[in-house]
Amino acid sequence: MNLHLLRNRTFDEIAPGDSASLTRLATRHELDVLIAFSGDIDPTLLDSESKLATKSQLGPSVPHAMWVSALVSSVLGTRLPGPGTVQLRQTQKHCRAVELGDEITATATVREKFGAQHTVTFDTCCTNQKGDVVSRGTAAVIAPLHGLTWPVAPEPDIYVRQHDRYARFVREAQERSPMRTAIVHPCSVESLTAAIEARDEGLIDPLLIGPTARIHAAAEAAHLDLTGVSIEAVEHSHAAAARAVQLSVAGQVVALMKGSQHTDELLSAVVAKDSGLRTDRRVSHVYAMDVPTYQKPLLVTDAAVNIAPTLIQKRDICQNAVDLLHLLGIERPSVAVLAAVETVNPSMPATIDAASLTAMAARGQISGATVDGPLAFDNAISAPAAATKGIVSPVAGNADILLVPDLEAGNMLAKQMIFFGAADAAGVVLGARVPIIVTSRADSLRVRLASIALAKLVAERSSRRSNA
Repeated sequence: MNLHLLRNRTFDEIAPGDSASLTRLATRHELDVLIAFSGDIDPTLLDSESKLATKSQLGPSVPHAMWVSALVSSVLGTRLPGPGTVQLRQTQKHCRAVELGDEITATATVREKFGAQHTVTFDTCCTNQKGDVVSRGTAAVIAPLHGLTWPVAPEPDIYVRQHDRYARFVREAQERSPMRTAIVHPCSVESLTAAIEARDEGLIDPLLIGPTARIHAAAEAAHLDLTGVSIEAVEHSHAAAARAVQLSVAGQVVALMKGSQHTDELLSAVVAKDSGLRTDRRVSHVYAMDVPTYQKPLLVTDAAVNIAPTLIQKRDICQNAVDLLHLLGIERPSVAVLAAVETVNPSMPATIDAASLTAMAARGQISGATVDGPLAFDNAISAPAAATKGIVSPVAGNADILLVPDLEAGNMLAKQMIFFGAADAAGVVLGARVPIIVTSRADSLRVRLASIALAKLVAERSSRRSNA
């Protein structure tokens, strides 16, 4: 039997009692594809413990019935009769729940032939790996009249955008009291809407700092009701940033959120020598990426603040990201220090910095993480790619953090993931005494809420540690 070719059985070659089968594994991915296709987004189906057939007496949900029925259709279309078959009807009675991980075997057995229309009827049965019957039914097809051999086509690669990696920490943030947050110069529809959305989700208690008339104009344009929302009037964006820093130092707010001014204007006020918010760390931006095709959350840093960081500044950037993952419960993150190649080349400064950071981590100058570099991007996130190049690394293929050479590389990498890889990217600035929320006008509501939730957990857990 040539597994690369499909051969049909013509109407004249088929006899009652003939049968064919195929076996397929019930996976989370297969269910996700059918849920996306059918639109049946019953939340119980999205639970990782859900069945592929409901236990309810009312029968299975649409994606579940579709998946089992599709196996039968595949037998008829590829095995018996095979290519050229026209399916007329199919009935299925679902007898038992199918669990994720079950191996389901679909079998079609010829019952009768009807010569006038070249119709063949089948009895169908699907069983699990234990031999339990999952479903029984019937099918009718018009069988092909002529023999046909057809090459097996490769299955399409299908990725379902399952953005659920923020869900856990967003829920955790919502379970806590709203965080008093200074919204700095929220004088655009987008920035003001983001603040009110976060308030409505129970994440923050916003304090709007900026020119009152402009804030109310933005609210009117966005059809937002500011009743009950605190506003502190200042003349312009520079004054708003300065006042927000003062309130943070005084403990009246525990986080800052950028409004409609430039990011560097707010950060300049934060890192000023006399601001009171500076620490011994370099401030840096972290993208918390939810990439559908990667097996876990992924941090990219720095893609927004530090343009061309020095080696010592990269040490701080790395430690900020590592500390963030510690706060989120990852005890020892893996950091891939990226460069264009995975070998040290004196003419490529990024490779020298990467090797130095690896040595610094080994000597405790970066704590709480496994750091390795230089690693090219493919080696950092793909174990097969690393193995092909003979790279032996505790980080390769399993990175939690991608430390980029400079802002240009990081920004392009993050934007490519967002627009080509369908990734979400929540962002927060770390290294000051309070977290700073920096969102983009292009961010979805999901991303904005995730950025704010991330900052909320950072503020709370950092405070808890400092008071311990």
